[in-house]
Amino acid sequence: MTYQELENQIVGLQDEGLELFNAGKSVLGKNILATHVGEYSGPQVLIQGGIHAREYITALLLVEMARNLHNNDSVKGGGIYFVFLTNPDGAQICLDGIDFLNCDITKNYLLSANNGSTDFSQYKANVNLVDLNTNFDANWGGGSQNVFCPATEDFVGFYPNSEREVQSLIDFTLNTKPSITISYHTKGNVIYYGFEGESEENIARDQSIGESFSELTGYPLILTENSTGGYKDWCIQKLTIPSYTFEVGDESLSHPIGVESLPEIYNRNKDIPLLALQKAIEYSKQIDFQDPFVQNIDREVKTNGFNEESYCARLLCKLNRRSAHRRDNHSRW
Repeated sequence: MTYQELENQIVGLQDEGLELFNAGKSVLGKNILATHVGEYSGPQVLIQGGIHAREYITALLLVEMARNLHNNDSVKGGGIYFVFLTNPDGAQICLDGIDFLNCDITKNYLLSANNGSTDFSQYKANVNLVDLNTNFDANWGGGSQNVFCPATEDFVGFYPNSEREVQSLIDFTLNTKPSITISYHTKGNVIYYGFEGESEENIARDQSIGESFSELTGYPLILTENSTGGYKDWCIQKLTIPSYTFEVGDESLSHPIGVESLPEIYNRNKDIPLLALQKAIEYSKQIDFQDPFVQNIDREVKTNGFNEESYCARLLCKLNRRSAHRRDNHSRW
């Protein structure tokens, strides 16, 4: 498969009546494409894939999910966002190599990190050699496998939320306010839930929802340990919502998992979006989306007292930033 073929699978959804829009931009300026099914009112679910370059099969999984749910009368009481390929630059490097890049300095940088090899099939990072799923500001740099020098995988970046793709997904999440998020990765056929520091009440809630996902897919449910800086972790820590990582594909498969494995993966996961929406509705009174900006203001007020001028200035800055993000990134594709 080439990157163009992968992108064509996503863009082709428009021919079937689905509307695509931009959830953000990559470092190289590629559109991070998304779609929505169901109603914009009521609880929302956000499902994202392809944050690791070599795991692009998860983008194809989300394409099949969105196609299946388009004009499906079962999607009611809320809606589902699909962000197909959070790391398009990395996916192109993995699929096509680095010849498409116009900058020789960047090419040499990537070649050096890849031990001089032009085979980038095992590549996970973005074009900046940052592992995007370690770059989120959630106990950043505290994972057992984190590295602190640019690499094809596991490099946390030079500071949290440094990467354009990470900030795009953060902004998109804050704008859409999902009640539940799911991140699709490969491999292992397991589901991870929870994060260090999460309240016992929320852990119990997340476990209960996760058990329903486990029962549907047959994947064991595992409490996260020694892993930080992921999108799931950020959603749990900053937003206090249930968030899950699905590792799909049998452990015996080699990276990158080929499209011949997609039917089996899809069959085990095809009903997850609807189940997630059902759980978001069912648990709506127990899911309280916390905006980090509001939490910071609350902490400041408790510590320093209320300052109307400071509050209004920060609020205006936030509104302008989100308005600009909608204008720049959420345009119809």
